[in-house]
Amino acid sequence: MREGPGSLGRVKTAGQFGIVALVALAFTVLPGGGPALDVALAMLSILFFTVIAVMGYRLYRQFGFELDSLEDRQRLVLYGSIGLALLTFCATSRLFDTGGAGAVVWMALLALCSYGVYWVWTQYRSVA
Repeated sequence: MREGPGSLGRVKTAGQFGIVALVALAFTVLPGGGPALDVALAMLSILFFTVIAVMGYRLYRQFGFELDSLEDRQRLVLYGSIGLALLTFCATSRLFDTGGAGAVVWMALLALCSYGVYWVWTQYRSVA
């Protein structure tokens, strides 16, 4: 019986998953793996926030006219939501260290930020 054309893709995906699992096992079992993993995660976090900052700058430059055309209240809510999200991301480790309540507060703050951006977007779209 002949297998479909997608079977080779499944084998390739399984192989890639196996490689990732072996690297994770090496970080867990080998001596010095914990500090190396901490460095790798710190570098990924720095890269992630750098990409977000560059993207935010580009969006600000691209949509500067639209941002200036927002009402003062809308602009305040938008910039406040972005600032609160940044502070929430900076306080992630402290909030998560407090246990389940901190994680709930973290999610609630990010939900509030998301709602603020969504509210500004709907107000802007209703006028335009």
